[in-house]
Amino acid sequence: MEMKKRISLELRNRTPVEVAELVVDNCRSSDGEVEGLTDDFKELEFLSMVNVGLTSLAKLPSLPKLRKLELSDNNISGGLETLSEKCPNLTYLNLSGNKIKELSTVEALQNLKNLKSLDLFNCEITTLEEYRESIFELLPQVTYLDGFDQEDNEAPDSEADGDDEDDDDDDEEGAGPTGDCEDDDEDDDDDEGSEGGDEVGLSYLMKEGIQDEEDDDDYVEEEEDEDEDGAAAHGEKRKRDPEDEGEDDDEDDD
Repeated sequence: MEMKKRISLELRNRTPVEVAELVVDNCRSSDGEVEGLTDDFKELEFLSMVNVGLTSLAKLPSLPKLRKLELSDNNISGGLETLSEKCPNLTYLNLSGNKIKELSTVEALQNLKNLKSLDLFNCEITTLEEYRESIFELLPQVTYLDGFDQEDNEAPDSEADGDDEDDDDDDEEGAGPTGDCEDDDEDDDDDEGSEGGDEVGLSYLMKEGIQDEEDDDDYVEEEEDEDEDGAAAHGEKRKRDPEDEGEDDDEDDD
């Protein structure tokens, strides 16, 4: 799709002055120039023209509020001075995957006083000796080069920070249900405790019943023992009776 047509579609019945963000990635520039953009896009803050076949920025309109510009995977080899003229408030510039080879080409970005982040991934310039040191020296206003500062600290990701905030919100929302679950667990423990108490009570009663039966059995056994003892006693008396009778007979003989 041609760049002009793509920009027309991206307007979605809006006027150019109402557009703050514009993405026309993977469309095609017929002559390697910026097409379809005009000075009417004066409120534009974010512009992405990735892989559109650009070779020049000469026809870039004046975009005074533009802060972020994506130009990766094009065929730009120079003419970067246009950026400081047309987009003086740029803070982020991505030129990765272009034909930039020399430090002198990047030197044209010195006039972008607000530029904080510059990406030159997959450009031939990155193969130069002491590439990073040279860029930071050439562009002292730049804090992050290819995503890292001079001490190799990674650039913060604002989008990732937003995700963390969402996660925090999710955690806070989840606190309520979690608390309820704990209460439910306590209630369950109480119920189990009461059921356990009933079981203990029943067990105790059953043990008492068993003990009573055992006591009754002991009582019966004791009675039987007493009966046997009594029978034995009577038996002894019956055995002694004949002897007693013998003694009586002797007395009679006398």
